[in-house]
Amino acid sequence: MINANNEISGEEIDFSPPKKHPHLVPLPEGPWKQFEMIKDGVDTAPFLEEIASVEGAWDLQKGRQDKIPVQREAKSIPIRGMRKSKMAGRKPVNVHESRFTYTSQKFPLARKFLEEFAKEWGGELSRAKLVLLPPGNRVYPHIDRGDYYRIRDRFHLILQTGEQGSWLRTADEEVRMKTGELWRFNNKGMHEAHNDSDTDRIHFIFDLKPIG
Repeated sequence: MINANNEISGEEIDFSPPKKHPHLVPLPEGPWKQFEMIKDGVDTAPFLEEIASVEGAWDLQKGRQDKIPVQREAKSIPIRGMRKSKMAGRKPVNVHESRFTYTSQKFPLARKFLEEFAKEWGGELSRAKLVLLPPGNRVYPHIDRGDYYRIRDRFHLILQTGEQGSWLRTADEEVRMKTGELWRFNNKGMHEAHNDSDTDRIHFIFDLKPIG
C-alpha cells in the first residue's frame, strides 16, 4: 500500500499485469507488456494554442494537487469528471458515471478529440483531464484501484515534452513518450512519472470503457 508519504508499506505489491477482465481490451503482444503506442504524428499545436487562449487555465481548479498526495506536483484541467450526483455513498474510485465539466466548454478541441477517438476506438467516454507536470516535478508511485479503473483503459496523448521524451514507468517497464504520440498503458500496476527535462510536460489523459 502507499502511505501518506507516498512510500510503499504493508502488503507486498504485485507488479505483474492484472488478470484479464472480460470487458477489457487486452494489451497486444509486442515489445511491451504494459504499454501500447496507438498512433503517432498527432498535431498537438492546436491543443496547446487552445490551452494558451484561456487565461489562467492551469489555475482554474486545483483539486488534483490539493486532494491527491501522489499528484501534488502536477496541475490539471478537468475535461470530464465524476458525476457527483451519482455517488450514492460510493467512494470516487467506485463511481462509473461521468460528464463533461463546466470548464470543458472553454476547450472545444479537447472535447471533440475525445468524442471522435471514443467512436473510433469503440469505447464509452469516461474521465479526462489535461495535466501539466513542470520541470523537475513528478507523479509519485501509485496504483489506480477501484471499480471505476478496473474496467477501463487509460490513454495518454503527449501534447508537449522535452527532446528526450516523457518518462513513465508502470510495473517493471518504462518508456519515453514523444510529442504527438498516443499511448495506452496499464494503470492498474504501480506507476509513476517524472519530468526530467527543462520543458513543461503536458499530457491529455483520459479513460475509455470498452464497449461490448
